[in-house]
Amino acid sequence: MACRADPGRVPRAPRGRDGAGVRRRVHRHQDGRGVRLPACGAELFSSETKFDSHCGWPSYFAPLAEDRVEYIEDTTFGMRRVEVRCARCGSHLGHVFEGEGYGTPTDQRYCINSISLKLRPAED
Repeated sequence: MACRADPGRVPRAPRGRDGAGVRRRVHRHQDGRGVRLPACGAELFSSETKFDSHCGWPSYFAPLAEDRVEYIEDTTFGMRRVEVRCARCGSHLGHVFEGEGYGTPTDQRYCINSISLKLRPAED
């Protein structure tokens, strides 16, 4: 599906998210390539940590390195969540959840807006 929204709008908007019909496929398999944020070029996740959580958004069990993301408590919509932002530019990426029972090494699910991500080309 082609992205029909401005890829810079969601990451730069506070607690923005991609809505129905604007999601794009980031990658399907674990090929070792990095996943970048188009807004600043920071490489934040690896395709090797991606897993299928069946939630509709790309899911990862860990960032590429802890110093590449920052965590903000998010109490919007009457719930407690942890927002994930890019440490370089402050762009909103999504949220991280723990203890959901996925068989991942960290027991975490980084639920990331697909419009915030771009797979690094294989030749990089």
